[in-house]
Amino acid sequence: MNDWPDGYGRGGRGSEPEGARVMRHVQRRAVPQQPSQGYDEYGTPYDSGYNTGQVYGSPSGGGHGGQGGHGGPGGYGEPPTYGRPAPDWRRRLKVGSIVVVVAVLGVSIGTYFWADSKMRREVDLAKVIDRPEEGDCTTYLIVGSDSREGMTAEEKKKLHTGSADGKRTDSMMILAACGSGNTMISLPRDSDVEIPSFVGSESGKTFPAEGRRVKLNAAYAEDGPELLVRTVEHNTGLRIDHYAEIGFAGFAGIVDSLGGVEMDIPKAFKDKKSGADFQAGKQTLNGEQALAFVRTRYAFAGSDLDRTKNQQKFLAALANQAATPGTILNPFKLYPTLGSGLDTLIVDKDMSLFDLGEMFFAMKGISGGDGTSMNMPISGSRGGNLVWDKEKVRQLVNQIQNDEKVTVTGN
Repeated sequence: MNDWPDGYGRGGRGSEPEGARVMRHVQRRAVPQQPSQGYDEYGTPYDSGYNTGQVYGSPSGGGHGGQGGHGGPGGYGEPPTYGRPAPDWRRRLKVGSIVVVVAVLGVSIGTYFWADSKMRREVDLAKVIDRPEEGDCTTYLIVGSDSREGMTAEEKKKLHTGSADGKRTDSMMILAACGSGNTMISLPRDSDVEIPSFVGSESGKTFPAEGRRVKLNAAYAEDGPELLVRTVEHNTGLRIDHYAEIGFAGFAGIVDSLGGVEMDIPKAFKDKKSGADFQAGKQTLNGEQALAFVRTRYAFAGSDLDRTKNQQKFLAALANQAATPGTILNPFKLYPTLGSGLDTLIVDKDMSLFDLGEMFFAMKGISGGDGTSMNMPISGSRGGNLVWDKEKVRQLVNQIQNDEKVTVTGN
């Protein structure tokens, strides 16, 4: 029995599906929604966000789980972001180191070519004839000339140089840079030597030997550096590899650019001709004082021999101060030093800036005790000229040629 009215229920006869009813739209009054607060599994309250209209993954980012709801700003599956990524300091340090190295190399290379271009390569050793064989050491003939080139009348007066024309050798020394130790040998300008046959540096004419014996500095006055080298080689038997000459102005300029050179002067002395006036003890010499110090000869009993010892002492101190990291790595000292010295430095055509650096470091080694400084051994005099001790000179030259420790002593 069917208790349902006709048309209702299941299986009624004549039952037809009821048509869709048209429902009136019901306008609901807006009610402020409060966040629906729930509790997690640990009993901690949290805001579900449902009643605020915030949906997981919505741009507002207020849902549970951080920015943008679960999974970050893009929705599920994307990692959350928390501001800018941490800097890669290892990469920055590597890039910074490369930049510094490139900058240092650029400055160093630029400095090298700048300084190399300032060197005056005016001496042609290819013009020197009948040369001795090369030895195991590198030898330099270092000359201090009385050249007044580029000096004003006021500078000549200040430096007590006089106003003589031309130039002469004021000091000469051989520097032998050897593996066994470096040796600096002063050649007194009053040395008695023979002028050998030679080819004129300007004329190209061959001048035969005439057996003329003169003071060593006369060779320079007669035909310049090439004849001086030829005369030194002929009278010593030692081959000269490089030549370096500096005038008064350049010498004083280098000293001043270094801020002076410290010297320990054992005994006070004066010399009106050179302008020297020194007290005993440690003191820093400026360019003017340094020039007076190395030129003084009349204040000493030994005259030229005592003067050459002072020249050696000062040049070693100068090299010791110039060839230091404090000068080489300091552009405020390096550039003025190179600029003041290289403009007046005359060298041979084959001498490089590297060779010049080796020369200074060899001189510095001598001042540090790694070598010997001496005068050429003297056996007597002839007509006021100093005669070399031939046997000692031969032994000295052999030791240098064979890179042996020098045991010969000088005056």
